[in-house]
Amino acid sequence: MKLQNRRQFLVSAGDALLFGFLLHNLGSGGEARRSLKEVIGKMSYQEGPFFPSWESLTKGYECPQWFRDAKFGIWAHWSPQQVPEQGDWYARNMYIQGHRQYNYHVQQYGHPSKFGYKDICRLWTLEKWDPGGLMDLFVRAGAKYFVALANHHCNFDCWDSTYHEWNSVRVGPKMDVVGIWAKVARERGLRFGASVHTARAWWWFEVAHGSDKEGPLAGIPYDGNLTKEDGKGQWWDGLDPQKLYCRTHKPGEPPDDEYLLNFYMRIRDLIDKYRLDLLYFDDSILPLNNISPEIGLRVAAHFYNSSILWHGRNEAVMTTKGLPLELRKALVWDIERGRAERIEPYPWQIDTSIGDWHYRRNDRYKTAGQIVHTLVDVVSKNGNMLLNVPGKGDGTIDEEVMQALESIGKWMQINGEAIYGTRPWLDFGEGPQYRLVKDIGEGTFTAKDFRFTVKGKTLYAIALGWAEDGKWLIRSLARIPNGNRIEHVELLGHKGKLNWTQTEEGLLVEAPQQKPCEHAYVLKIEGEGLKPATAKA
Repeated sequence: MKLQNRRQFLVSAGDALLFGFLLHNLGSGGEARRSLKEVIGKMSYQEGPFFPSWESLTKGYECPQWFRDAKFGIWAHWSPQQVPEQGDWYARNMYIQGHRQYNYHVQQYGHPSKFGYKDICRLWTLEKWDPGGLMDLFVRAGAKYFVALANHHCNFDCWDSTYHEWNSVRVGPKMDVVGIWAKVARERGLRFGASVHTARAWWWFEVAHGSDKEGPLAGIPYDGNLTKEDGKGQWWDGLDPQKLYCRTHKPGEPPDDEYLLNFYMRIRDLIDKYRLDLLYFDDSILPLNNISPEIGLRVAAHFYNSSILWHGRNEAVMTTKGLPLELRKALVWDIERGRAERIEPYPWQIDTSIGDWHYRRNDRYKTAGQIVHTLVDVVSKNGNMLLNVPGKGDGTIDEEVMQALESIGKWMQINGEAIYGTRPWLDFGEGPQYRLVKDIGEGTFTAKDFRFTVKGKTLYAIALGWAEDGKWLIRSLARIPNGNRIEHVELLGHKGKLNWTQTEEGLLVEAPQQKPCEHAYVLKIEGEGLKPATAKA
């Protein structure tokens, strides 16, 4: 065993023993909570230059170049909640009487006192899943990194989880879903990440411990109240539903020590097993930040130090939401279904979806053009886009989604040099749709809307609409004293020369007769002293 592997193995093995001891000996109430805080304070993480404090993380972390250059990632936000094909948060809403997903569940599967989410997990078979074929599609679409959902709020681990028995190897597909995704992604040269959402499971699943408020089955407990002993002779014999549904507790009661410790160990397990390049948390600032910020800080320190051990330098990216500016040097700020208003000083990421987060039958998908426009806007502001592709319970995706990804890929083949490896210009853009902060599809772009990126001395002016009148006017590149000395202009994908002139009004470029592509059009500009000349909105 190599030395670095042995060091990490010893850390993980020691924590596994400690975890078992703690679960056996932790009591309840305030005394146990004080004990857990003491234990977390002593619990090992991979040794290295990073320590579990904001001071250490902000002083020592720098976002790796691979992430800054990659710009575009694909996300498989897949879990057993795909099975009913009724959209996101099914595992919670199926326990809320009157909700459309509850009504669907009762009609399709039966009452949740008899057939609950644990049984949905069993139906997640992925029998038509072609991970290699899908990854080839994602590569053709232009993705440079791939993220797999490790667990959702539904508390089901989609990997060979050491510390949680409700996982995809024991239940459902009987496969290490995350491990398979990791293998096929890395075989194709993609960086690999995983997303973790289960810090919310404690309160999210409180409804599973309730019952109908009215009707013929009012007061009959939902299956979230079942125990391991109730499983004798059932398909789930030997599994404890309380571990899936987070122990029956009073609404609003804080998570118990076992839940907090188990969360930490599961994330450590995930990081170590798959040597993640990226770890996404669906939480504000840190997971469980309002309960014990120390847990998230230790995860970050362990992740960064482990990355140094694996690569000789820190290649890790840990994303969370709601980060104030002063903490965005320690972690990467993620915005769900939105975007930054301006060029951000630190790399950031938008996470969004071409449809619903979990597969929904007859969904209305975003178009390839809308996705390209959003990607261009995000990249011009120093950001990346992580795009979810929802899948069915059998592991397939809709033809409409496949066509959109192929279309994005065709655009990337021609225009990728204006995206990959670029950095923001002095201003991100100009035009009527200058200030956008919402998700894909906000605003209608025209030939007057431009976004800018740079690579070395090359400026890319990306027109978000075709010049129907035959000309683009870029006001930011007007002739000004001691600046904007343009020497060459070309249109990516167009083999002929362009006619262009530079005046005090702007750079005027004549469009060719034939479009080189769809969606957006990249003018590659060479010159000296290029800087914004006018207001942009």
